[in-house]
Amino acid sequence: MVEEARARRVDGEALSDGDEEALFSAPGGWLAHLSLAPGRGGRPLALPLLPSAGRRKMPNIKIFSGSSHPDLAQRVVDRLGIDLGKVVTKKFSNLETCVEIGESVRGEDVYIVQSGCGEINDNLMEMLIMINACKIASAARVTAVIPCFPYARQDKKDKSRAPISAKLVANMLSVAGADHIITMDLHASQIQGFFDIPVDNLYAEPAVLKWIRENIPEWGNSIIVSPDAGGAKRVTSIADRLNVEFALIHKERKKANEVASMVLVGDVKDRIAILVDDMADTCGTICHAAEKLMEAGATKVYAILTHGIFSGPAVTRINNACFEAVVVTNTIPQEQHMKESNKIQLIDVSNILAEAIRRTHNGESVSFLFNSPVSRPGLSARGAEGVSPASALSLSEVQVLWLFCAVL
Repeated sequence: MVEEARARRVDGEALSDGDEEALFSAPGGWLAHLSLAPGRGGRPLALPLLPSAGRRKMPNIKIFSGSSHPDLAQRVVDRLGIDLGKVVTKKFSNLETCVEIGESVRGEDVYIVQSGCGEINDNLMEMLIMINACKIASAARVTAVIPCFPYARQDKKDKSRAPISAKLVANMLSVAGADHIITMDLHASQIQGFFDIPVDNLYAEPAVLKWIRENIPEWGNSIIVSPDAGGAKRVTSIADRLNVEFALIHKERKKANEVASMVLVGDVKDRIAILVDDMADTCGTICHAAEKLMEAGATKVYAILTHGIFSGPAVTRINNACFEAVVVTNTIPQEQHMKESNKIQLIDVSNILAEAIRRTHNGESVSFLFNSPVSRPGLSARGAEGVSPASALSLSEVQVLWLFCAVL
């Protein structure tokens, strides 16, 4: 059954529910345990992905890498069983960016992988030029794959005359010629509304759940903590899938990147606290949060982040903080940070990006990769290993609202 379903998938045929069921539970090469929360029929949910040795070359597709994160782009194409497209980027003597696409893209489905990190402004301009170069070279479609979206924190006017730079970046991508955007864990999901083109905002949550279950043996005695009110929805989703409780830290800032005070809402005494956030920059917030959790009686503290920016004193703060581990995905290069701190660990999300590209190219639904797990039938009331269903916390939007109001 598995081999027949696999063959139909390679040939691009529509899969029945029985085929999907067989692929979800297939061992080896498939990511059958990416999310260990029970899914259909009690089996683990999966992001099925064919091993490259058993996959035919995908026709009419070109994937190019920008300068920001070539390692991630290489991992993506390796999973898809294709080669990176040829592109040369350089700077003129006046520091203008020049891009040369080294092969024909006429009629091709083009994907440009460029993350918002490093020299952000130069990398953003490089991506815009690459998009435009492919578009005017008659590419059939150009998709910008932006694992970490630049300027995402400037998504609203938080004071008089402040810019909404995320909207400006959205406009620039559209004007450059992008037909589609693939990104991951936007700082504010409303950024999708800044675009007039399709945006797929993928979630790192399945990979986070997998890491927790595989690397924290006592995860049944854990509590998921949001370091701010804005991340409450994210942590409630993870807590629900693990069937554990959640807590919230309310913070007040004196100025950017500097927290004045923190108030913990929730009981973390004698539990493993797992801080979950979409990004960390200078790490002042999560380090103060870790201290607050230890003072409140937590036995251990972990931090799990989608985007580890780690600028300025971030790595030093992590080394001096009371973390067991700070876990980040590879949406941003982390090699140097991992050399400087043995507390930093990595989750590879190239599989999620590769599957999104494969599904988009083949005209398949991508919703499986980014729909909220709580909204799928059969995932709301579950017992978890090491947690009695009677003691599990039933989470709802009302509880999130109550927690938010409690700290005001």
